[in-house]
Amino acid sequence: MEDLQLEDINNNKYIFLMKVRNQKEALNLLKDGFPLGFQTDTVPAIGCIPAHSEIIYEVKKREKKKALILMGAEISQVLQYVHPSALCDFRKLADKFWPGALTLIVPMPAEKNFSFIPNNFIGIRIPDSEIARLLISDSGPLATSSANISGISPSLTAHQVALDLPNLNLLGPVPWPKCSGKASTIIQWIREGEWKLIRQGNVFLSGLG
Repeated sequence: MEDLQLEDINNNKYIFLMKVRNQKEALNLLKDGFPLGFQTDTVPAIGCIPAHSEIIYEVKKREKKKALILMGAEISQVLQYVHPSALCDFRKLADKFWPGALTLIVPMPAEKNFSFIPNNFIGIRIPDSEIARLLISDSGPLATSSANISGISPSLTAHQVALDLPNLNLLGPVPWPKCSGKASTIIQWIREGEWKLIRQGNVFLSGLG
């Protein structure tokens, strides 16, 4: 455990500490139902075990109707959450663009259910971040969102995240590697061979329909 005291640009001491946790400590926190802040290739994320997803809404002050993203470490880890009807299309794009800044929204099998999605469609991504994938490889897929108060522009460093969310534990070591600062491209599966652009990020796709 490493608690680092933060300073502002005028070198005035803050009354809280940056809560930096090593891999083992971070995994234990996740297992116990706590959220964790960590760096990805796009923007810093806040993540938790899916069964405890309510905590992300509380910490971020996020509206419950807004879905979270399921983040995995490798494709085989998330295939069980993709409905068979979309699996072929899903694999084509996942194999081509993952790990990377593309989020795929697909229907889930009927037997799967998460409280952090408003319908039976779920957004899934595998980040191009070795640190994030190493964490998720051990923890299992995590429910995630950007590490910021809802409606506020995402912070890009551990220091900034700690200022925005002072009670959030952060995965060390810090400082984190630089991220792109731009959220992932999001596309949603419509039917066989057809996708719809939801949000444009750094990944550009053509001929979605």
